[in-house]
Amino acid sequence: MKKLALLLLLSLASCKFSSNYSPQRIEGKQLEISEAIPANDSISEFVKPYKEHIDREMNKVLAYTPVDLTKNDGELNTAIGNMMADAVMDLASPVFRKRTGENIDIVLLNFGGIRSAISKGDVTTRTAYQVMPFENEVVVAHMKGIYIQEMVNYLVDAGSAHPIAGLSLEIGEDNTIQKVLIQGEPLAMDTVYYVATNDYLLKGGDNMVFFSNALDVTSLDYKIRNVLIDYFTQADTIAPVRDQRFIRIKQ
Repeated sequence: MKKLALLLLLSLASCKFSSNYSPQRIEGKQLEISEAIPANDSISEFVKPYKEHIDREMNKVLAYTPVDLTKNDGELNTAIGNMMADAVMDLASPVFRKRTGENIDIVLLNFGGIRSAISKGDVTTRTAYQVMPFENEVVVAHMKGIYIQEMVNYLVDAGSAHPIAGLSLEIGEDNTIQKVLIQGEPLAMDTVYYVATNDYLLKGGDNMVFFSNALDVTSLDYKIRNVLIDYFTQADTIAPVRDQRFIRIKQ
């Protein structure tokens, strides 16, 4: 018996995979998760109070809107996009001013970042998560006017209603730029402007490569979603509209 055990031990010790070894076949099986899988009662009971707490927070009514708000109600600016840009301008500006002593001049967000419409009726915390499910934060890029011109060119060529605030644009039917104003004043190429955006766009998201020319960047540690929650909380009723911030002049 001892000799047999020793023989088996020596056999196992000598079993080594060849350096040329490769598997001949790999198999896998998909395990579908569905309602047919019975719940684990002990886990369900453990999770229940946390789920109930989260549901209460998510369903908390913050404001009311008398109309449906979608991102497809305008060519160059939309009511929901204007609301989001204005919310960042209103609520991020005091934070930036406190940290730097400067004012935000422009807000630029992205059309694709608006992930849900807001239905007529109660606006809840869940609404903010649906509109902005990402963890994007507000950052402020310090940019010279020459690169603001690149931003304007991008907006004109984009064909999407990217949310903006503080910036007024008029273009012709052939996309020629008729007017550019920042805080009501003409764009100056050598002036440094402060542009609030999100960290995704700052890194070139949606091909907004002009942000790479920022002289400096100030992070505000303020999520876009939290901006919306604070904005809704401060408002009793939200009723944003399309306006004249970015329009096409008929010729």
